[in-house]
Amino acid sequence: MNDYKKELEDLVMIVANEGASDLHISEGRHPTVRVSGTLIPLLKKPILTKEDMMGLLGALVSPENKELFLKQREVDFSYALGDKVRFRGNGYFQQAGISIALRLIPKKIKSIAELNLPPIIESFTQKRQGFFLVVGPVGQGKTTTLAAMIEKINTERAERIITIEDPIEYQYEEKKSTIHQREIRTDTADFKTALTSVFREDVNVILLGEMRDPETISTAVTAAETGHMVFSTLHTNNAAQTIDRIIDSFPSTQQDQIRVQLSTSLTGIFSQRLIPRVSGGQVPAYELLINNSAVSSLIRERRTHEINTVIETGMESGMIDMNRCLADLVRRGEISLENAYLHSLNPKILEKLI
Repeated sequence: MNDYKKELEDLVMIVANEGASDLHISEGRHPTVRVSGTLIPLLKKPILTKEDMMGLLGALVSPENKELFLKQREVDFSYALGDKVRFRGNGYFQQAGISIALRLIPKKIKSIAELNLPPIIESFTQKRQGFFLVVGPVGQGKTTTLAAMIEKINTERAERIITIEDPIEYQYEEKKSTIHQREIRTDTADFKTALTSVFREDVNVILLGEMRDPETISTAVTAAETGHMVFSTLHTNNAAQTIDRIIDSFPSTQQDQIRVQLSTSLTGIFSQRLIPRVSGGQVPAYELLINNSAVSSLIRERRTHEINTVIETGMESGMIDMNRCLADLVRRGEISLENAYLHSLNPKILEKLI
């Protein structure tokens, strides 16, 4: 294998044409794709050698990112094949050698309705100030949901939007809004630096790809308090855990202050999972916490353990309980009972609902 650029193009077009979500290339293995959640090795492709991996890495990343990868042993990057397909990538070392994971980023940004998400989350795109989080494990569609929300604003209002990502994933075509997209290491040093400069850039809406450290979280909360609408993600399981994770990331001397800030700036937390659909493909299950006076009090008073109960009983105010959502999907024949239990954080309650 000598023409690594051509081989890479061949592999990414297989991903695009087969409806795959991911491509995995690793030393000592056949290239592998993930289709509807299932890993499928491409047995017609040869097993990759160390030389192959270095060649493919060189075709995927810039010389600067390649140098960073060899120094730090891992790197995040984006890769585009012209205007055909775009990927988010991560290269890393493991015991058997070099591995690279590529996640396909669809060119078309789907709407909230097309993603089978609840219409109520559109209401958060109409807010002019606050903090909205989409949470869940890796690979559950958080970035896609946020892209749909940003595109809704872009389509309906003239706002100044800045995205800060590592790497840039969805690329937006400006409609009514002005959108500037900044990539970590390419356009700015880090999340906190980019976020701090937002205060001098006359910005209305901020999309923060991920909140990785207390400094970034603190700056994001401050931005939400000072007239910006901030959207971001966290790798947490539900709303209550998300609030605890944010607060616990700070030293104990700062936790009371962040509680107060969060209780006033938070607008909502949307937790989602992508579950195999009985008829094929995937369907989202979700939980929605809407910050109201009761939730705000629980955050301030260190009673986040009661938030699950507030969600379960808050249907009239628009809140959505994950177990009720799972039970509804089972009743409609969208997902299997087994998968509902597998994705429930409290199967005993789910059992009572089905």
